[in-house]
Amino acid sequence: MIYIIWEFQVNPQLTSEFEQTYGPQGKWSTLFQKSKNYHGTTLIKDTNKPGRYLTIDSWNQLSDFDQFKKEFSKEYESLDQSCEKLTLSENKIGIFEKI
Repeated sequence: MIYIIWEFQVNPQLTSEFEQTYGPQGKWSTLFQKSKNYHGTTLIKDTNKPGRYLTIDSWNQLSDFDQFKKEFSKEYESLDQSCEKLTLSENKIGIFEKI
């Protein structure tokens, strides 16, 4: 199992829309569910820094995510572009393996 972790600083006027889009039943999760190797998304927010969020996407292995991105590249890019307005910044923290 791998976990892909992203950090976001959210546009303060669009917090609710961000939470809906990036949450466990949001647009990203719905897209990822097209792969049987995706196991869900966790969305967490920083209690000390307003507007800071992390997403944690769970996949069987990195090659499954890579294959998904190839197969659904148009949908992925389209959703990514439509979500740009929701954040002030985004940073891929990394890909982690469950031990």
